[in-house]
Amino acid sequence: MTLTDVPRTARPATDPGLDRARGGANRMLTGGLLVAGLTVTLAVLAVVAAASGQLSIPASEVASGFLRGIGLDIGPAASHPRADATLWSVRFPRVAMAMVVGAALAVAGALMQGAFGNPLAEPSVVGVSAGAAVGAASAIVFGLTSFGAWTSVVCAFVAGIITTTAVYLFSRTGGRTEVVTLVLTGIAVNAVAGAALAFLMFLGDTQAREEIVFWQLGSLNGSRWEHVLVVAPLALLGVVLAARLARPLDLLSLGERPARHLGVNVERLRIISILLVGLLTAAAVSFCGIVAFVGLVVPHLIRMIAGPGHRLLLPASALGGAVCLLAADLLARTAVNYAELPLGMVTAAVGGPFFFWLLHRTRRTAGGWG
Repeated sequence: MTLTDVPRTARPATDPGLDRARGGANRMLTGGLLVAGLTVTLAVLAVVAAASGQLSIPASEVASGFLRGIGLDIGPAASHPRADATLWSVRFPRVAMAMVVGAALAVAGALMQGAFGNPLAEPSVVGVSAGAAVGAASAIVFGLTSFGAWTSVVCAFVAGIITTTAVYLFSRTGGRTEVVTLVLTGIAVNAVAGAALAFLMFLGDTQAREEIVFWQLGSLNGSRWEHVLVVAPLALLGVVLAARLARPLDLLSLGERPARHLGVNVERLRIISILLVGLLTAAAVSFCGIVAFVGLVVPHLIRMIAGPGHRLLLPASALGGAVCLLAADLLARTAVNYAELPLGMVTAAVGGPFFFWLLHRTRRTAGGWG
């Protein structure tokens, strides 16, 4: 008997519901493994980063030093008299800042890509980084001291938020925000901000120009607990609010018209997303300067591994961004003896080739998510 002799009703048939259930279970398993893997990687990287530097500290002493700092005298004693002081005043704040900034930038990138349906979108599209640079440069050149040593930080944050709002307002047409209009407006605003930054560098003296260049290159050098305590609540607020947008972002991925039929206010969703992107990015770059490509690379890699669902994508992007920036900062301060590479240069050196690959891949898939 051949297969054609078997009655049609007797042939095995696939169950669409069963296939969907299996696909959902596989995605949940992949997502769980991804989150667990990123968490373990982040913990290991944190210990390695805290142990590395001009004063080398064994990993076991890093853990015991952390426990002693929170009041638990467990583990081996420090082999160097300044080990605990170095860990708590220099290494731990820098590690924490790298995690917070990386998570904020990655979640901001995931929001941009989800809200506008474009894998090439990133926070700098809305001009927040360029605006923050102009704000910080203005404080440096004109010697503003209203907020003491934090003047440039405050000016960078406020200017970043204002620039983001301006890009959004200028890109509205007929009560709607089109993706192409937003991108073109962002390019124009970035160009104006670049011209303003060049003019400020022309006005400033040698010291001011060096400070502006250092800020533009990005660095976590000098991170302290008081800085972390400012950035972390803003980043946490942005990440929590972003997580609340997971379902409407998933519906928006079906297309604007289907999303509207399913009850999503697309324009309001995009307004909230842009504001959250401005908050997350401005908080991140205010203290560490411009760090490129984290918001582009990390969310796209997470999406390729775990799929487009934002309930997993947003928290996994936060973990992935923390891992990415912590690894980049570790490389920046250990690659060259007695010197520190600019953090923005390291992330751009990795993100640039990835961006070229992403453009090629996107072109092959006709602009889709692949």
